[in-house]
Amino acid sequence: MTFLDVDDEWHPAKLEKQVSALKENPEHRICYTNEIWIRRGRRVNPKKLHQKFGGHIFEHCLPLCIISPSSVIIHRDVFDRFGLFDPILPACEDYDMWLRICAFLPVLYLEEPLITKYGGHEDQLSRKYWGMDRFRIYALEKIIENPDLEPTKKTAAIRMLLEKIDVYLAGAQKRSKQEEVALYQSKRDTYSALLDYSG
Repeated sequence: MTFLDVDDEWHPAKLEKQVSALKENPEHRICYTNEIWIRRGRRVNPKKLHQKFGGHIFEHCLPLCIISPSSVIIHRDVFDRFGLFDPILPACEDYDMWLRICAFLPVLYLEEPLITKYGGHEDQLSRKYWGMDRFRIYALEKIIENPDLEPTKKTAAIRMLLEKIDVYLAGAQKRSKQEEVALYQSKRDTYSALLDYSG
């Protein structure tokens, strides 16, 4: 299966190259590629935090989504095992799905840019929703609750969750969202205790 976001463009031979790579690496069920970024008509270089990796990349996926859906080719049986995009999420649904998958499967990464991503326009989801980290917090809570998650990965996910909560709390406090502050402070206390317990 493949995806193509409305803001993205596949390059010629993308699918051909990915199918060939998967045939050469049959132990992999998912392959993604590098990408070119265009912002307001100009090419920009991704920051270091957007660096991409192959193999077991779960911990690299924790800060933010490094897999662009449009760059992916994936076996259907992966979705049978891990599910599709979470319909509850209005944004960051790709972050959530890749966490669920990359917690258990390695990914094949092609260094060649095989898609172009266009951004910077007003209707992007990142501009529509304030406090995007609340969606990532939800996704992190889900993966932490997975009983099959390895202890080291669970600890890494809790640490990242606490970072995301701190960022969201700062924004909620600045905007005087007292109910949100109380809710996420409670979450912070709970997961801090869990981190202390897990060592």
